[in-house]
Amino acid sequence: MLVTTPAIVVSALKYGEADLIVKAYTYSDGLKTYMLKGVLKSKKGKFKASQFQLLTQLEIVANHRNQGKMEYLKDAKVLHTYTSLHTNMVKGAMLMFLAEVLKNAIREEETNPQLFKYLENSLMWLDLHDKIANFHLLFLLNLTRYLGFYPDADAKEFTYFNLLEGVFEINSVNNYCIDGQNVAVLRQLLGINFDKLNEVKLNQQSRANFLNMLLLYFELHIEGFKKPKSLAVLNEIFS
Repeated sequence: MLVTTPAIVVSALKYGEADLIVKAYTYSDGLKTYMLKGVLKSKKGKFKASQFQLLTQLEIVANHRNQGKMEYLKDAKVLHTYTSLHTNMVKGAMLMFLAEVLKNAIREEETNPQLFKYLENSLMWLDLHDKIANFHLLFLLNLTRYLGFYPDADAKEFTYFNLLEGVFEINSVNNYCIDGQNVAVLRQLLGINFDKLNEVKLNQQSRANFLNMLLLYFELHIEGFKKPKSLAVLNEIFS
């Protein structure tokens, strides 16, 4: 079926000498994989490799056969031109990390308009703001809402947070109950939007500890989720 839809580039992998395999999260059909033949060598082709930088927002025309195989793009144009995401070194490192998380976390070939809008709006916010040291923490936490395991905040005054069940507990009931600084940061981030991030004051160690906790939370709730390789680069940037 021929569809025209917004899409967000999740990954672009060189294949052979001139081809690209692009994974994109589409508004119409969820995660899709496309083969772009000759794009890395052709100067006169329909597509340019620069269109498929990480987390670029596109409008694409594609033939979706929906058979679990690679699809083919008929057309693509940049929908939102970022002002800083692909030129700012710090934001570039964050993009690499976020894209890797999304590649590991999103598997569905089905539409999820709320998730797509969340990604779209979050990336636009990141592009337009400079104080972003805690952006990835809130991005990942809020992403869990759309993936089905957002923390239950009904009893957030309790001492422990149970990573396995996604709830706060009075006592530690398993090996995945955490307390202390990470729970304090979790309480601060629950329910806020990106504009409130400047009120969350964290040092490098607290930020790294909380991020590791969040990644463990993802591992516990998403089968096969792996800690991103780009985590080391991100930690270096914010050290």
